[in-house]
Amino acid sequence: MRLIFLNRFYWPETPATAQLLTDLAEGLAAAGHTVSVIASRGAGTLPARETHESVEILRVRGTRCSGLGLPGKAVDFATFYLGALWRLGATLRRGDILIVLTDPPLIGLGAGAVARLRGADVVHWVQDIYPELAIALARQSWLRLLRPLRNRAWRRAQACVTLGTDMASVLAKAGVPAARQAIIPNWPPAGLAPADAGAIARVRAAWGVADKFVVGYSGNLGRVHDLQSVLALADAFRADPGVAFVLVGHGPQRAWLEAEVRARGLDNVTFQAARTREELPASLAAADVQLVTLQAGCEQLVFPSKLYGIAAVGRPVAFIGPADCEVARLVREHELGLAAAADRIDQMVAALRQLQRDPIRVSHHATAALRFATSHDAAHALARWQTLLQGLHACGFGAGRGKDSPSA
Repeated sequence: MRLIFLNRFYWPETPATAQLLTDLAEGLAAAGHTVSVIASRGAGTLPARETHESVEILRVRGTRCSGLGLPGKAVDFATFYLGALWRLGATLRRGDILIVLTDPPLIGLGAGAVARLRGADVVHWVQDIYPELAIALARQSWLRLLRPLRNRAWRRAQACVTLGTDMASVLAKAGVPAARQAIIPNWPPAGLAPADAGAIARVRAAWGVADKFVVGYSGNLGRVHDLQSVLALADAFRADPGVAFVLVGHGPQRAWLEAEVRARGLDNVTFQAARTREELPASLAAADVQLVTLQAGCEQLVFPSKLYGIAAVGRPVAFIGPADCEVARLVREHELGLAAAADRIDQMVAALRQLQRDPIRVSHHATAALRFATSHDAAHALARWQTLLQGLHACGFGAGRGKDSPSA
């Protein structure tokens, strides 16, 4: 098969979608497929064309203005959108399979049109659901006008891949037939595994928490994550010198979060820079329990895939978010740790105090997490992707003959 992926980030960059895409693209290339990735060159610091681990990388020039807030992000999206579609038109051939992600949002609309013109099949790899996510977070209700176009693009595709059942329900409501849907969960970075005790001890010593019960948060400090509840938790433990909160990572909410910690005098909260892929095992495992949070209203629109990384290093999960969402169900069903709604922080406080006093229970959740991780890794995801793509390839050339296609 000849496979073309389209996403703003790819190796050697480290956003979550870049790491996931790198794992998948390299795995498919190693299996003998011809794989290309169209990604952003940013400000021009990366080569426009190179091959890495048998994957051809085609980068288009774009801006990196995200430091200017939402307007800067919009410029970044627009410049990549235009350059990527031009490169896509020059790259796609009849019979190719195009897998398009959701960064920038809604790029699948234009990419799908280019693919139909070139006679290529299209798979939407839906990492985030737009425009609903932007509506929920930015209150831009006018974006609802884009929903019919997005729905039509999904229906015209040969397949749509989502990360879980909550997200899949949105596609079903949009009219995507069940036969064209696939649920393939994300996975932890390939190779992520429990760290040795010495590496963990060194990280805890460097953070100044060697003798404390550590509640960690690792990853993007973005708007879909409920960080108000993290502050409420820290406030509840402010008088306990044996508990420390360590927040690792960057994101749009970090500056606000740091200011709030200072204003509230939360001396039990410290911040650390984002870790490299090599440093991640010891960094994740340095906490006794790792937080996963999700804003109410976002549970059908995004899946916090950090859950899989936490499980891979054998750490309990403390989830704060809607009680009936998929993440909460997974935590409960697989005994990965704790789950509580944002309006019941008292329940999470009580549960964390129990874990603090009961190392045997911590060990139980850690063992359950490792067991869960064995069936939620890169190898399992790669096998499911290969099955999906081989099924499409066996059907022959597509050119987007979905439900709404005039030729269907």
